[in-house]
Amino acid sequence: MFQVRIHGRGGQGVVTGAELLSVAAFLEGRWAQAFPSFGSERMGAPVMAFCRIDDKEIRAREPVTQPDAVIIQDPTLLQQSSVFEGLAPNGWVLINSGRTIQQLGIARSLEKIPGVHVSIVPATELALKHIGRPVPNAVLLGGLCAAASVLKLDSVEAAIRQKFRPDLADRNIAAARAAFSLVTAQPLPEGAIHAQAV
Repeated sequence: MFQVRIHGRGGQGVVTGAELLSVAAFLEGRWAQAFPSFGSERMGAPVMAFCRIDDKEIRAREPVTQPDAVIIQDPTLLQQSSVFEGLAPNGWVLINSGRTIQQLGIARSLEKIPGVHVSIVPATELALKHIGRPVPNAVLLGGLCAAASVLKLDSVEAAIRQKFRPDLADRNIAAARAAFSLVTAQPLPEGAIHAQAV
């Protein structure tokens, strides 16, 4: 089973991101579930969403506490110790930022996770460029496809097409492809921390 935890703020499409991952998995003939966890339900409040993907039926229903991948849609959440909590050794981290790990001040936290793979993607910038709004969710899903190879980019694109009207889907797909290209252009050495923004 591959488990994803997404951290962000209300209005950034955190829940939609998890739903898109689950639909993409279904389109590949796999089992999946996606669900949110809200604190206070308002714009800008911290939000988490979870997605599980497996080749067999998923019976677990509790929040993801030991993710294989963590997506951080809002870099202001990085100073919360809980964002990396439970991340599996050799797990994946995608961060929406244009700054390096050192500039973000998270190098020490990441060094505690054996074999962690980190990709930093300027997802908000890509969303503004391609979508016209600062919604980084689809962008980061494109980055996840490149980094962790858990789903095919084509499946994520198909899920986006199912969710959004055609013109908005095209723009989200363009943003996801841009992130995919950025992450694949700078592959990570085995077991290394990616220390530069891509």
